[in-house]
Amino acid sequence: MIVNRDERRGRASSFAGVADAYEHARPGYPDEAVVWLTGDGPADIVDLGAGTGKLTRSLHRLGHRVTAVEPLEEMRAHLRLAAPAATALEGSAEKIPLPAASADVVAIAQAFHWFDHEFALPEIARVLRAGGRLALVWNTRDDRVPWARKLSSTIGSETVESRDAQEPIDRSGLFGPVERASFPYLQRLARGELQDLVLSRSYCAMRPPSERAPVLAAVDALFEAHAVGETITLPYVTECFRAILLPH
Repeated sequence: MIVNRDERRGRASSFAGVADAYEHARPGYPDEAVVWLTGDGPADIVDLGAGTGKLTRSLHRLGHRVTAVEPLEEMRAHLRLAAPAATALEGSAEKIPLPAASADVVAIAQAFHWFDHEFALPEIARVLRAGGRLALVWNTRDDRVPWARKLSSTIGSETVESRDAQEPIDRSGLFGPVERASFPYLQRLARGELQDLVLSRSYCAMRPPSERAPVLAAVDALFEAHAVGETITLPYVTECFRAILLPH
């Protein structure tokens, strides 16, 4: 999953053009995963790289006070509608628009691999209070399920490796040991939602329409073959990582 700096910028910015598809079709996160990441009690949480607020709304529903930071206005427009109780700010992981020691948790969903870790991790440490927590989460397709494996062979697999999460955190020297947990999760999708889900992925969003068309046609054929009634169930493994800020 890891990408170089120039590719990272180009692929991350591609989400601006597919914000509607992202909001329409991307999955949320299981509550048990969010609780494992952030703790039981209400906390001041920064949702960094918040996108359209898929994690933001879960955090708010669980009673947290949430500030969502997102660089793309197209994403923030959806976020403000989906999670109006959260504070939505323009900003990036490398320049977080918040004062020092203002957060108990910095949570990052589906976005940590887009960050420039050399600059982002010190910024995250800056806004965390003493003993604060860094929390990372990704939904990855469960390719042990045959139809999900076929989908991955069509549009590309998605995995989370230690170099995507643990290694950058360890290298920073700012956090304690990284803990990892995983949770099963299911998403039920209609035909159009599956198409939007694929379109919202950076490897499809960056392609011109002429190159997207055969990919989307192949995905539609998978829906025809494996849907039950009007929907298809896509299995995920929700991969979670957490680490505590070291004293400094």
